[in-house]
Amino acid sequence: MKKIKIRAYEVLEKVRLKKPVVHHLTNWVTIETCANVVKVLGASPVMAHAPEEVAEMAGIASGLVLNIGTLTVDFIEAMKIAAKAANKKKIPVLLDVCGAGATHLRDRKSFELLDEVKIDIVKGNASEIARIAGEEVKTRGVDAGKVKKDLLLLAKGLALARKCTVVVTGKEDIVTDGERLYIVKNGHPLMTHIVGTGCMAASVIGTFASVNEDMVYASTCGLVCFEIAAELAAAGSRGPGQFKEKLYDNLYHLDKNTIDTLQKVEA
Repeated sequence: MKKIKIRAYEVLEKVRLKKPVVHHLTNWVTIETCANVVKVLGASPVMAHAPEEVAEMAGIASGLVLNIGTLTVDFIEAMKIAAKAANKKKIPVLLDVCGAGATHLRDRKSFELLDEVKIDIVKGNASEIARIAGEEVKTRGVDAGKVKKDLLLLAKGLALARKCTVVVTGKEDIVTDGERLYIVKNGHPLMTHIVGTGCMAASVIGTFASVNEDMVYASTCGLVCFEIAAELAAAGSRGPGQFKEKLYDNLYHLDKNTIDTLQKVEA
């Protein structure tokens, strides 16, 4: 693999100009954080969960983000309704398999969603993606557990099997559709010291995908912008509290020169 330059700023500019509505059925712990990060990007977040309205809300959205972090059986059924409406409208659907590999319920419901609706992007950490790929691994709540097999091969295999884009977040992020492959090496360790950066990443990816039909490229561009902002935030922070505040500010102020200069992408 070799270093490449991608035009991530162009996709960010599309978000800022088009201001897409990004519908979420997401983690109750991080719901405000997800809404804020989408708003900071210039898009319009909506967090409608009631089964009686999710299809209608998906009908006015440009993208749908599903996150099973605080799942219930009823909540998953609402996700299915929303996703079917999104599929009918042909807008991208992202599934964050948060906590897959931790409990049988999470595993079962993740597979139900993947089997019953069209998921365009599957996002998770190493052990979450490994579990969805069929490996017997254990996730530590929502933190990644150990994965013995080659993550690149697992991600590619899952992408081909499910005909989707797979995003594996970690120290180095993997983005693949089974054929194309990008590795994003931006980010900062402080991201692991606050709750919600994984959920925020899913929202950022879902937002970028809502304005760009190439799911692999959109996912990569979203991660690059989000993680460059994290690097800049960390440089001016004394700890996790300041970091979270500055993350929003740096994401809001991202410009072309900063993105072009700081991006670390291989393909």
